[in-house]
Amino acid sequence: MQTLLLIHSPLEQFEIVTLIPISFLNFNISVTNSTLFMSIAVFVSLTWINLSFYKNLLLPSYWQLLKENFYELTANIVKDNLGSKGEVYFPFIFALHLFLLFCNLIGMIPYSFTVTSHIVFTFSLALFIFIGINIIGLKTHGLLFFSLFLPRGVPLIIVPLLITIEFLSYIVKVFTLSIRLFANMTSGHTLLKIIAGFSWTMLNAGGLLAIFHVVPLVLLLALIGLELAIAGLQAYVFTLLTCIYLNDVLNLH
Repeated sequence: MQTLLLIHSPLEQFEIVTLIPISFLNFNISVTNSTLFMSIAVFVSLTWINLSFYKNLLLPSYWQLLKENFYELTANIVKDNLGSKGEVYFPFIFALHLFLLFCNLIGMIPYSFTVTSHIVFTFSLALFIFIGINIIGLKTHGLLFFSLFLPRGVPLIIVPLLITIEFLSYIVKVFTLSIRLFANMTSGHTLLKIIAGFSWTMLNAGGLLAIFHVVPLVLLLALIGLELAIAGLQAYVFTLLTCIYLNDVLNLH
């Protein structure tokens, strides 16, 4: 008697599932698994911030060292890219870094959902940040802000071409910021699912294949470690690029 082995698609983990259907004025505002895990990430981030001010000792514990190192890492990103002007933006940068980190790490838990694996989330976040940065630039420099698209000392004949190129490269920032995070998280989770499915298939096949299923299993464990590192790295890169783009509008060339 043959056993039918059901193999799920590796992309099935990215499916958005409605948990609580809600409709208001013909708008679908249902609570989904994406909403749930985004809310969990926000809750964990707020809890982290509150615990950061709780019982800080002169001789720090490992937990306190972790909190202080993360704070110092974010502070250095702001200091290195924005200087003293970045102090006012530090709370937002810190919250953004922490939120993205927990979104990525929570997605590593089995049967959870990776919010940052959806382009609609990463693009919306990048777009709102991009709009906010431009508002800051206009508020800081006024109409002089538009000199960002025209470097000094450019021959008049190539001004229209250069403005077009600069404007397009400026707009592309939204896409590079969002696609980088989305692509890395999606590809990493897909690869983990494929390797895990391959190992499970070998184990169920029996015989020699069941013995050699250890090979993809070891590879899976190594990839999990790599994916954890990527989860932290991508949150760092997104935060770093946000600071760099903010510096561009604060310090015009």
